[in-house]
Amino acid sequence: MNPFEVPAVSVEEMPSSAVLLDCRENDEWAAGHIDGAVHVPMNEVPNRLARDAGQLTPERRIVVICKMGGRSAQVAGWLNRNGYDAVNLEGGMLAWATAGRAMVTADGGTPYVA
Repeated sequence: MNPFEVPAVSVEEMPSSAVLLDCRENDEWAAGHIDGAVHVPMNEVPNRLARDAGQLTPERRIVVICKMGGRSAQVAGWLNRNGYDAVNLEGGMLAWATAGRAMVTADGGTPYVA
């Protein structure tokens, strides 16, 4: 694989067994996110993996998500270069919301993509 090419999946193709890694900022996450996703802002990913990877292991497929797909493509590329099996969610949370998929908030408010 070309180091600048990042594999991607559409909302419809997203594997149900994958770990979802939302790499958006805290305010974006608070506005609305996918239930069950792991939240680690983009700039914190390397430190989080070194400190406490949790579900983010090289053995599991990781679908990386941001608002539109730019930041998540960078994170997925970095993960792949470091031995993980990561793909980018095409269109990010905007595609997720457009497809009518469910989102949640921590405070129970009406979720939206920020």
